[in-house]
Amino acid sequence: MLFYNQFGRQTADQASGSAAFPASGLDPYLFDSPISPGQLQVSLLREQVTDLLRDAIVSMRLKPGQRLVERELVEWTGVSRATIRESIRQLSAEGLVKTIPQKGAVVAAPTLEEAKELYEIRAMLEGLAARQFVERATPTQVRALRRTFDALQRVAAGTADTWAMLQSKSRFYEVLLKGADNSTIQDIIGGLQARIIVLRATSMSEPGRPAATVEEIRCIVEAVEAGDAAAAERACAEHVRQAGRIVVGALSSTSGRGPDAK
Repeated sequence: MLFYNQFGRQTADQASGSAAFPASGLDPYLFDSPISPGQLQVSLLREQVTDLLRDAIVSMRLKPGQRLVERELVEWTGVSRATIRESIRQLSAEGLVKTIPQKGAVVAAPTLEEAKELYEIRAMLEGLAARQFVERATPTQVRALRRTFDALQRVAAGTADTWAMLQSKSRFYEVLLKGADNSTIQDIIGGLQARIIVLRATSMSEPGRPAATVEEIRCIVEAVEAGDAAAAERACAEHVRQAGRIVVGALSSTSGRGPDAK
């Protein structure tokens, strides 16, 4: 049986016709959008492979703790081991991959302490971004924020798809951060974005959380539309803190430690 890898090249499947890489549970259909050989450019190859792996991690198709075996990734993508190693190093710098002695590269599982720190930083930065959005955004950007909220509300009402909710929420924050017009906040949050989405998926998976998210974000939007910068800052920071409490609680239950543990 022939198997087309991520970049459109044929490889021999196992004689049994089963998936080529059963050892670590890798899914041969992991990636949604295959890249054709004609799209490959040497200068962009590493970035393309890194983007593919990052997307698989943040969408939970590669699970926390799952091994990233070079041989399997080479077969998947058709690229060299050197390119795979460069991509893994980049994802490690982003906090999405960790290298464990005697085991190799694995998808990072956020610790309780890391989650607490990340949500504390997010509450401050995103609260400030909401304040500055009120102070700096154009009327067009305010309307765009309302539209992204309306879209989020429709997704929450019409589907239980966590990934669809995450995508809608990411679009809301894109508009918020752009309207805040603070490049430093954008750079810091951009560097944390992949880890934020992984933790956000944990929060959004909590029963009842999507509906609560909609109401919390509604408070942000209404404060923005009222021109109340202080209220927008409070609402945004509280939304982040509430999400953080859920994530910390979930991580605490799996680690056997209380949410106030240090």
